[in-house]
Amino acid sequence: MEKKTNQTIFSIFSLLLLFSSCVSAQLRTGFYQNSCPNVESIVRNAVRQKFQQTFVTAPATLRLFFHDCFVRGCDASILIASPSEKDHPDDMSLAGDGFDTVVKAKQAVDRDPKCRNKVSCADILALATREVVVLLGRRDGRLSTKASVQNNLPQPGFNLNQLNAMFNRHGLSQTDMIALSGAHTLGFAHCGKFSNRIYNFSPRTRIDPSLNSGYALQLRQMCPQRVDPRIAINMDPTTPRTFDNAYFKNLQQGKGLFTSDQVLFTDQRSRATVNSFANSETAFRQAFVSAITKLGRVGVKTGNAGEIRRDCSRFN
Repeated sequence: MEKKTNQTIFSIFSLLLLFSSCVSAQLRTGFYQNSCPNVESIVRNAVRQKFQQTFVTAPATLRLFFHDCFVRGCDASILIASPSEKDHPDDMSLAGDGFDTVVKAKQAVDRDPKCRNKVSCADILALATREVVVLLGRRDGRLSTKASVQNNLPQPGFNLNQLNAMFNRHGLSQTDMIALSGAHTLGFAHCGKFSNRIYNFSPRTRIDPSLNSGYALQLRQMCPQRVDPRIAINMDPTTPRTFDNAYFKNLQQGKGLFTSDQVLFTDQRSRATVNSFANSETAFRQAFVSAITKLGRVGVKTGNAGEIRRDCSRFN
């Protein structure tokens, strides 16, 4: 089962490589062709080894990449040790396996004498997630603060207008936002992020009426009141270990874990896209590839705008 799951994850990575053919200004394919020609295979092997150790690596790395790009752009500032972005409450729930994936890949790259201190942590993170593998040439950022995260990441309680406004700031459309939300087919969430939906939704009803009643009772069993805040559950109750379109089918049944998930179906302006992705996994995957490629270009640092860190967790 584990082998099949890993094959599924890497199949989407291969799909991303196939579709991500566009480049922007100073990002280009083959950026390390002369300085570190084996970087792609080195990182790929390091990531495969990490996946074999734990499946959590997949959603953790995806989420890490997203959080990095949405704050100051895709510059690996999320990797800087405290005090930094990772001290913000929105980042404190990031799984350590995502960070460890980048650390191990960086170590593997730097063991090659020709590659040592030549490949940026931002590009290693992009390579590790495999979504934007052809968009290389990023530099690492020189700034990472807790304050910079505030109001820069979507919240579980966002409505459609709030989601669109935040994604639009990064040049991402509503369709991009819905496709990227599909990454919630992997990963987990801590009970406190959605407990209001099952216990204290409003003075008139304790359970959010947009939530499937049976699912709500299941959530109460998994997340009882005053539960240990470290307890987390799968965001996709049906196929949590497979990158597929089940997330959108769940929304059709009222099984979106966050308000910001379920609103994609309850709001008439986005429902048609959810239905489209629920009906066609191919349509979802193609849209996801397009969106994550665009996300990978957000605020990148190139040329003299940044640095190549020797240690991903510290500025040079």
